[in-house]
Amino acid sequence: FIGAKGGIGTTTLAVNAATSLARTQARTLYVDLHLTGGDAAVFLGAEPRFSVTDALDNIHRLDEAFFKTLVVSTNAKVDLLASSPHNMAWNAEPKRIRQLLDFVRRQYRFVIVDCPRSDAAVIDSLEAVNKIVLVTNQELATLRSSSRMAAMLRQRYTNDRVMVVANRFDSTSDISHHDIERVLGASIKHAVPSDYRASLEALNQGTPVILKNHTRLVGAIDALARDLAGLPAPPRVNVKGTGILGRLTGKR
Repeated sequence: FIGAKGGIGTTTLAVNAATSLARTQARTLYVDLHLTGGDAAVFLGAEPRFSVTDALDNIHRLDEAFFKTLVVSTNAKVDLLASSPHNMAWNAEPKRIRQLLDFVRRQYRFVIVDCPRSDAAVIDSLEAVNKIVLVTNQELATLRSSSRMAAMLRQRYTNDRVMVVANRFDSTSDISHHDIERVLGASIKHAVPSDYRASLEALNQGTPVILKNHTRLVGAIDALARDLAGLPAPPRVNVKGTGILGRLTGKR
């Protein structure tokens, strides 16, 4: 999961998608590749002792027994390899990140990776992943960034591995589902509606919203998770809207 812009709910989507997959009784890992300052531990109500930087620093000794000491089990049944809580300078090496991702995919049925959009080393280390989820929304500034990032990711990892998801989708917005697709040059398979109150309550309680509510938001995230995992999807509602993005595309 990569957000085209900060503050658009990327970690919310990623945490809840991981929780959805864990509910299938499959071993599920969440890797917070924000080397410092990531928020997944807060969303999952966890207090990890170690972090992803410990794994990368000790990549030469990584085995199943050692890795178990680095992750923390959460109430959502998701194992978490957390971001470091310390603000420190740490230069990631793409080779080490690749080794880490290669290792965890052999240990878990499902692995959700939360990636910082501004870390080139992370972006250049995703060969092992099956899908790259680019999260966008209906704001013009976000869509400009999304367009550039989608093109870069498709060129680097091929079009079929990049999935664009519209988060906090408002069907009454002037910018429609179709408009987003025109700007990004890609189909939007999942449009996840906004439920600010439920999401904020879940965050404050350290419990993924997907465990607490039965709303359109939960249904949309569950459908996204199942699609990523190749599992049968529940019925979903197609969200449509109207509007024009001539300012970005020059088309009407």
